[in-house]
Amino acid sequence: MQPDSVSRRSFLGTAAALTVGGSQGSLQALTRSERHDRSSIAATSREPWAPYDDAIVIDFLASPGYFNYPLNPPLDAEMIRNAVESGITAVNLTCNGSDFTSSVQRIAGWLDRIEQHPESFRQVRTVADLHDAKATGRLGIVLGFQDTTPFERSVANVETFLQLGVKVTQLTYNVRNLVGDGCLEPANGGLTRFGHQVVERMNEVGMMVDLSHCGQKTTADGIAASSRPVAITHSGCNAVAQHPRSKDDTELRAMADGGGVVGIYLMPFLTPGRVPMRADVLDHIEHAIQVCGEDHVAIGSDLSTTPIDGSDEYWSRHRDFVAGRIERGVAAPNEDPQILFTVQDLNSHRRMELIADGLSQRGHPDDRIEKIIGGNWARLFGELWRA
Repeated sequence: MQPDSVSRRSFLGTAAALTVGGSQGSLQALTRSERHDRSSIAATSREPWAPYDDAIVIDFLASPGYFNYPLNPPLDAEMIRNAVESGITAVNLTCNGSDFTSSVQRIAGWLDRIEQHPESFRQVRTVADLHDAKATGRLGIVLGFQDTTPFERSVANVETFLQLGVKVTQLTYNVRNLVGDGCLEPANGGLTRFGHQVVERMNEVGMMVDLSHCGQKTTADGIAASSRPVAITHSGCNAVAQHPRSKDDTELRAMADGGGVVGIYLMPFLTPGRVPMRADVLDHIEHAIQVCGEDHVAIGSDLSTTPIDGSDEYWSRHRDFVAGRIERGVAAPNEDPQILFTVQDLNSHRRMELIADGLSQRGHPDDRIEKIIGGNWARLFGELWRA
């Protein structure tokens, strides 16, 4: 089945209709195939989830600039304003290149952006930094890698990058590297000998092990090899919708048994074959809670804190970006130039509040919601990061 595309007019209609209190207008803008049952979160006008502004809110894969887009576009005033007004306390910002040198350059670029905007951004290296970001109303930025290729062939580079502020590293991207196999590698090999050394060193220095994008065997091996809790920062549940980028219950349960956390992403992979909506995100969250327990589920949107504007220019750049990923062989199934990387009725800088409100409408208690939207990540930081 080919994914349903969203026309520019339909998308812009949805974006214009978004409010924190509900999504009635956005539902009216959907095509018939996208308008499946939303009875679990009735789109009614209502006050937003009251505790949101006081909560620690963490989206553990996001960026203040456009994300899943030509990388690192200049930050403008609107992007910065959206980041600060999002209510998000901190994000895990991907800053790796393809090797050691390019990764150092990208880290330097983001440190420079943080320095240029000290009133808006705060680098987060410790739990104390996280709480300072919350207290001062700034977006905390945790530097992270989505691949171990920057380590090249040296385990010593793990600590080098930690000293530069990299606090979380994903073992593989979609393809094979020196550490293990990504989720699109047919061989589905596990951790290599070097991979075991990398995990051991990450445990020793306090760098979070991330198993997003990893193949099934590498995911299982990574959980077993790590002496510390691991993360799956941005993924979904295969039991809800099968996709190579999502995880089986066995993997999720093993991760949770070791004390780790899974972040549910806001990507088309949640619903292969159609555009995802907020109800689909909540379905994945609720399934993860059933499998892992409420202490081990969170959010890693894989998005920007700035909503997609749906302009002709954005569509053009999106098509070029996805086509390039497909050509390089790093695109996952269902990446389509005609499908935007977003959840249509969560396309808002306040999307974490919309998620919290949706969970509240489904009857989840406030203390559980606080864990899902950030508390569980904060707990894991405290267990893994050195003061």
